[in-house]
Amino acid sequence: MRARLLPLLIVLMAGVLLALGFPLAVSVASAQQQKVVVDRIDDTARFAALAQFVTQRPTGSRVQDRDERRATLQKELDYYHEVYRIKAGVFFRDRFPMAHAPGDWFLPTGSDGVSGAFEEALRSRGSHDPPQVWPWEEGGRIVVASPVIRDGDVVAVVVTDSPTGRMRAKTLHGWLLIAAGESAAMLLAVGAALRLTGWILRPVRVLDATTHDIATGRLNSRVAAAGGPPELRRLARSFNEMADNVEDVLEQQRAFVADASHQLRNPLSALLLRIELLALELPEGNEEIASVRTEGKRLAQVLDDLLDLALAEHAAADLRLTDIGDLAAERVAAWRPLAEERGVRLTGRCPATTGWADPVALSSALDAVIDNALKFTPEGEEVLVRVASAGSTTTVVVTDGGPGLTDDELDRVGDRFWRSNRHQNVKGSGLGLSISRALLAAGGGSMAYERHEPHGLKVTVGIPRQAP
Repeated sequence: MRARLLPLLIVLMAGVLLALGFPLAVSVASAQQQKVVVDRIDDTARFAALAQFVTQRPTGSRVQDRDERRATLQKELDYYHEVYRIKAGVFFRDRFPMAHAPGDWFLPTGSDGVSGAFEEALRSRGSHDPPQVWPWEEGGRIVVASPVIRDGDVVAVVVTDSPTGRMRAKTLHGWLLIAAGESAAMLLAVGAALRLTGWILRPVRVLDATTHDIATGRLNSRVAAAGGPPELRRLARSFNEMADNVEDVLEQQRAFVADASHQLRNPLSALLLRIELLALELPEGNEEIASVRTEGKRLAQVLDDLLDLALAEHAAADLRLTDIGDLAAERVAAWRPLAEERGVRLTGRCPATTGWADPVALSSALDAVIDNALKFTPEGEEVLVRVASAGSTTTVVVTDGGPGLTDDELDRVGDRFWRSNRHQNVKGSGLGLSISRALLAAGGGSMAYERHEPHGLKVTVGIPRQAP
């Protein structure tokens, strides 16, 4: 979720910074050019004041020598060009130069910027807003023209043609400062976005972890108090209330099963005792009394298994680092006499490997699985117990040579009280695998079922190798 939320915030903040940065960059370029234009307007106004008193057109060296005002004007223009390298000149209405610097610079006759500024000045309109020159326009120049007015008439025009290298450099420097500021602001925005998304999603991560704990059997897990928006904090409190109610309901259900199993044992024991007393008065070998005994013992086994199931779901696992291979080999050795009695080969391949498990619970689960395999394996077949480790899990795989299960039966195996219709005559209550699964789940373990080729059932017990 953070990977989706963070880019969205960054894109939005980048859009805001760009929306502010572009107008600011244009403003910086415009301010730099406006500063140059104002300076050029002041310069042209000064030259126009000097040219206002030049009354004679230069026709030769003699006139030039006699017109001191024009000579002063020419001297100022020469000095101006020498210092600032700006082309400047005063031209009569017919474009004839009154004075200009450098000496080879004349008004062009085309429709470029200089000629356009000259025409504007002839109509008594000075150059106040020339076209913007951008930093990448290396040949860009700024042309400013001001009219020379005498007795209310425009008699000449002062024109300056300024290079823009220095102005473009200043503009580019300003843009670099803006870019640096934008970059710093973007970094701050990313940092703020990280903190903001962390603040928003922290309760979600805590809620997700707690939900996973409850889903895997740790019903006492609760959402710890954390920061975040008020809505998420309220959701965390509601989740804790729901988890409390669910745990109470499950606890009541377990208590009912345990109490019912325990309370039924005494009447059932008394009933079985009365059946035995009654059997003493009946002829020996009576089939009805034998059937009643069998059903009574089966009912007692069911009650015992129900009590075991309630205890398995209620008790907390005593997890410790266990040698799974050694424990499996011990259970194989314990069941081998019964297997030999039934004519079944019970084989164990149990190399040393460790996992985190409750040894008592794991032993009980393996007993149930091996017992189940021996029940359905015919004489002469094999039950194989293999221990292996792969990644973060240690597995105990029990395969038998029995008839196996169909696809529909594989979906239901392990359900409480479920038994295949084909195996109703086999002793059992249908709770053994359910108890095993509950014992394993309490310690983070698992149990899976699949077909074993060419026939039989394959049960895989998974034990985590890392501490919970």
